[in-house]
Amino acid sequence: MSRFRGILQASLNATKKDLVPPTERFIFNFNSKDELKKWHLYSDSEYGGIFSGNLSLDFIEGAKLKINRSGFCGMRSKKFDGFIDLDPYDTIALKVKGDGRCYISTIYTENWVNSPGQEEDNSWQAFVFVPKDNWYIAKIPLARYLPTWRGNVIDAEMEMNPSRVVGMSLSVNAEGGLPGARTGAGDFKLEIDWIKALRT
Repeated sequence: MSRFRGILQASLNATKKDLVPPTERFIFNFNSKDELKKWHLYSDSEYGGIFSGNLSLDFIEGAKLKINRSGFCGMRSKKFDGFIDLDPYDTIALKVKGDGRCYISTIYTENWVNSPGQEEDNSWQAFVFVPKDNWYIAKIPLARYLPTWRGNVIDAEMEMNPSRVVGMSLSVNAEGGLPGARTGAGDFKLEIDWIKALRT
């Protein structure tokens, strides 16, 4: 009987080793045109994962949409085919080179809030300060992502469901962000090498 238990325990230990996910997982690797096709780009961009443009605080006369602020630009991944399960991970890492601005990293999860009239995915946002001119690996704990609705933090106790991630985005605002970051109208440029999930 003890020999059987020993074999069973050895088998379980071997299985556990096979079931443990790697300590990191590529979500996006911006090294090919096919990879870039996975994103909706809402600004000037080039092959190689460059997100760039010019932020303006001016309003366009006669615009179809009524807005009360400007100076915003973003790029969003196309909705994943199914879900990405980030439950085994605790951190999002981005290898970026920027311009001293503060960017916004957004994770979209399946909508489970069921708010009346809200059919959009849940969005979770965190600031990413990107130093100027040098490649930098920004690490954002998943716990730092806050629930948002149209760019505003929701004042509610909610927890992200990291096993049901349906997309991601990066955006920039002319105003706001972290202290010390460059703000205001003008050019912006963010180069992105990859985005990974990490278990730290």
